[in-house]
Amino acid sequence: MSAFREMVRKKQQLGKAACAELLKTEKRGVLSVLGDEGYPYGIPMNHWYCEEDGRLYFHSGKSGHKLDALRKHGKASFCVMDGGFRKPGEWALNIRSVVVFGRVEFVEDRERIYAIARALSRKFTDDEAYIEAEVARSGPGTCVFCLVPEHMTGKIVNES
Repeated sequence: MSAFREMVRKKQQLGKAACAELLKTEKRGVLSVLGDEGYPYGIPMNHWYCEEDGRLYFHSGKSGHKLDALRKHGKASFCVMDGGFRKPGEWALNIRSVVVFGRVEFVEDRERIYAIARALSRKFTDDEAYIEAEVARSGPGTCVFCLVPEHMTGKIVNES
């Protein structure tokens, strides 16, 4: 038996390519971890989806609730959703979302951390001078971790 459930409404399921595209284009999502006292802890996060290795990368400070939870349990999920679209003549939005379940790995190599921080920054700006200044300023205090997908599912829902 798989640890992951199959989607009930299969007609709404997005294919793997559509899920990857959503992960590439959307700038933010919610990272969910098992927090203090077993409470779920969801935090909005910027992310970078690396097509080469299929992993989601995140940056953070070097301490806090999220990192404590990840170091203790190592499993997480990440959910993104788009802003939706309307079909002609309809009032209801059609919203696409993706949920990725996986295990977290911490990136230790400083140069790799800087490269990932640059890639993540390029989702927001193409100002290379700004990006380099931010990496130089914030890089030494930055923690980078990735979510290694074990299961990914996406769907499109009409909110009517």
